[in-house]
Amino acid sequence: SGGRLESVAVDTWGVDYGRIGHDGELLELPFHYRDSRTDGAIEKVFGLVPASELYAEAGLQVQPFNTIFQLAAQADDERWGEVDTILLTPDLLGYWLSGRRYAEVTIASTTGLLDPTARRWSASITDALREKLGLPLPRVLPELVEPGTVVGTTRPGLLPGEVAVVAVGAHDTASAVVTVPAEVEDFAFISSGTWSLVGLELPAPVLSTASEAANFTNELGVDGTTRFLKNVMGLWVLIECRRAWTEESGEKLGWGELVELAAQEEPLAAVIDMEDERLLPPGDMVARVRALAAEAGQELGEGKGAVVRCILDSLALSYRRAIREACRVADRAVSVVHVVGGGSANTLLCQLTADATGLPVVAGPTEGTALGNLLVQARAMGALSGSLTDLRAVSRASSELRTYRPGALGIDPAAWDAAEARLG
Repeated sequence: SGGRLESVAVDTWGVDYGRIGHDGELLELPFHYRDSRTDGAIEKVFGLVPASELYAEAGLQVQPFNTIFQLAAQADDERWGEVDTILLTPDLLGYWLSGRRYAEVTIASTTGLLDPTARRWSASITDALREKLGLPLPRVLPELVEPGTVVGTTRPGLLPGEVAVVAVGAHDTASAVVTVPAEVEDFAFISSGTWSLVGLELPAPVLSTASEAANFTNELGVDGTTRFLKNVMGLWVLIECRRAWTEESGEKLGWGELVELAAQEEPLAAVIDMEDERLLPPGDMVARVRALAAEAGQELGEGKGAVVRCILDSLALSYRRAIREACRVADRAVSVVHVVGGGSANTLLCQLTADATGLPVVAGPTEGTALGNLLVQARAMGALSGSLTDLRAVSRASSELRTYRPGALGIDPAAWDAAEARLG
């Protein structure tokens, strides 16, 4: 209804994949990364290839759901001989749209199979997995393309007429970071949603032993950039708590109502480690939050507000730690934090982040991933031109932004140090 459709592009979460058979069809439904099949896969892989060797080559944060560990968990599957190609989630959807099989580099950089310096599949990693686990690598890996590549047109009958299919920053965070409305280069970003991706945009990966020890990841970005970041559990924990409360009472609490309850609670009364893997699976999240607080010797109040406040305080504390670690390891300084994505609408979390980091926080755009996808498409189709800086100027002019200054909540800065010390 809005006029002629010129192009379409897909971005999704990272790491998950579908296996395409020789007939061009899926062999089975893809697994989701929160599945327990990867239990023990990290130890299995590191028992065959030292962790330090993998990090020096791929520079990826160790997480049980990384594609490399999912593949290791599936290594004994007898159907690998039937597999022609594996396609990551956005590329699988792109294949169904266009008929072309490819891997866009930003999503490929979540696999643990990519050399982020060369922006190519790593021969040493794929050879090791083939030799030690029998996986058919690199045979089943598709060709790589950069964001902004027009990969083809839609298959006949899918849409009215042929429409260009564009590979954008297919990892949702890569698209979101395109929209960071920065006017300076020394910024940190938080792509805040189900996950929180916290880090810096750099011209090249950081593959040092210090980076490995801090467990930072080097994911690729648009226009040759690297997203040097850490995955933090994010608002998933609050989403699961809300789900449990809804099931318990039958009443769906609004996000604003939950934030209001949290704002009435004592700040930093209890905090938890938001990187604890026990928070990863779905389930009774409220009980897990309470258990983690108790393990750290803290008493968490009985009401919902106390749980929400604990989660938001803990997220802000995690952001503070991640930004400081990123700056230390990458030898950078930042003057502002940009929060994009759904979490940018959480006013209390944004203010807590400003207080915790001691830096101004600029919140918005809320729909950063969708906007970033559109901006890269528009440039690929000739509707926009210029560099990443030019795209960000369009984002800035298209968004309602809000700035939060440190200290507005009156929390003693030393209280953040004390809260962090409680977690060890």
